[in-house]
Amino acid sequence: MPPRSSLLRAGLAVLAIVQGTIAVWALVAPRSFHSEFPGPGSPWVAPLGPYDEHLVRDAGALSLALTLVLVAALVWLERRLVIVAAAAYLAWELPHLAFHLTADDALTTSARVLSEAGQVLATLVAIAVLAGAVRWRAPERG
Repeated sequence: MPPRSSLLRAGLAVLAIVQGTIAVWALVAPRSFHSEFPGPGSPWVAPLGPYDEHLVRDAGALSLALTLVLVAALVWLERRLVIVAAAAYLAWELPHLAFHLTADDALTTSARVLSEAGQVLATLVAIAVLAGAVRWRAPERG
């Protein structure tokens, strides 16, 4: 176990909880996800385009797949798996963040700030997990 295993697990847990929540909501209630995410009162998805059940369900399924990889890394905490899980998260999050930084004009200012701040925070968590796993060295075998 790496000396900072609890920090790696905490980072992976945060990312998995967020992705898992998105996955379940988008898969179980795609129209609600489109019209209400992240919660009633200030939707972040609907202002960006018309409802497309296929697209919302596909996004939910991809979030579910990413959640599975994050949970596997959290449970087994094997260096290579943690690296792959964090890199997979960043492969999804960085283009997602880039889109929102350049195309969120339809959102209210407060929704835009909250959305982008949450994405930046998640990106930083994933980078920290990746960096921690990359620096993790297996103990010498005697």
